[in-house]
Amino acid sequence: MKTILVILGFICVLGLVISRSQRKEDDPLKNHKFAVVKTEAEWRKILTPEQYKVTRQRSTELACSGAYWKNHEKGIYKCVCCKLPLFDSKTKFESGTGWPSFYKAIHKDAILEVPDDSFGMSRTEILCSRCGAHLGHVFDDGPRPTGLRYCLNSVALDFEKDAK
Repeated sequence: MKTILVILGFICVLGLVISRSQRKEDDPLKNHKFAVVKTEAEWRKILTPEQYKVTRQRSTELACSGAYWKNHEKGIYKCVCCKLPLFDSKTKFESGTGWPSFYKAIHKDAILEVPDDSFGMSRTEILCSRCGAHLGHVFDDGPRPTGLRYCLNSVALDFEKDAK
């Protein structure tokens, strides 16, 4: 049994390495110039350990653990790393996933969509277009009018409440 688990683990790791190496060869971001560029040390200085892990190392917070998945206040959600406005509360909806979900970005150029084949799944990762922060993923099972569900990590966001 241990041998089978070791072999399965090796196969999973090998698959991740292959998918990462394939992503680098045809990386749609290779020609994108991020306006905000910092060293890993600089990011670590301004972000909490959890923010760094999610936004810079492409991790995911636990479902139902983030500050914004049940937030119903009006305002703007910004990138926690560079403060670029990303999503308006007017487009937020209850997806039942445990993560804040939106059907539309503030502006089509605010986010970048990148193929993500990690963990044996085919998904579309979303990044902040200004600094490259990992925000979450987008799926095609959202509500009208777009049919999209931008599923975000709360820890990748700052919320600016409407002044009114």
